[in-house]
Amino acid sequence: MEKARLEAFSDGVFAVAITLLALDLAVPGPGHGSLAHQLGTHWPSYAAYVVSFFVIGITWVNHHALFRSFAAIDRTVLFLNLTLLLFIVAIPFGTSTMAEYLRHGGSDAHLAAALYAAILEGAAISFVAIFAWSLRDDARRHAPLPPAEARRAIVRFGIGTLVYFGAIVVAFISAPAALAAIALIDVYYMFEQTG
Repeated sequence: MEKARLEAFSDGVFAVAITLLALDLAVPGPGHGSLAHQLGTHWPSYAAYVVSFFVIGITWVNHHALFRSFAAIDRTVLFLNLTLLLFIVAIPFGTSTMAEYLRHGGSDAHLAAALYAAILEGAAISFVAIFAWSLRDDARRHAPLPPAEARRAIVRFGIGTLVYFGAIVVAFISAPAALAAIALIDVYYMFEQTG
C-alpha cells in the first residue's frame, strides 16, 4: 500500500482540524462592553485554542516522524490511522464546548473539560496503537527497535494516555486544572521524539 497516500490524506485532515479551531474565536462585538472586557471574559476560548492548536500541531509533527520510520504499511494501520483522525477531527468540537462552558463554570464546565480530555485520550490511545503496530513485525520499520528499547519507547510514547485519563478525573474537580495538565503534556510531546 502507498504510504504517501495515507500521509497526504492525514495531512489534509490535520489541516482542516487545525483550521476549524479558529472558527470559534470571536467576541460579541460593540454593545457588549469594552473590547478589553470582552477579550478578558473570553479567555477560556483563547486558552483552549492555543492548547488545541498545539495538540493538533504536535500530533501532526509526531505523526510525520513516526510514519517516516515505517518501511511498509498495511490495511490494519490504515484503520488505526483513521481512528486517530476520528479523534483529531473531534478536537475543535471539544475545544469550543470546553471553552464555552468554562466561562460559565459549574458542573457543565467539569463535564465539558472531561469530554475534551476524553477526545484527547482517544487520540492518544490511537497513536500508541499505531506505534505498537509498527513494533510487531521488524519488516514494518526501516530500523527495527531491539525489544528492551521498544518497551521503553512504548512507555514514553504512551505517557499521554495516563495524563489524559488523569485529566478526565481532574476535570470533575477543576476544569482549568485539567486544561493545565493537557497543556503540560503538550510540552512533553514537543520534545519526546520516539519514532
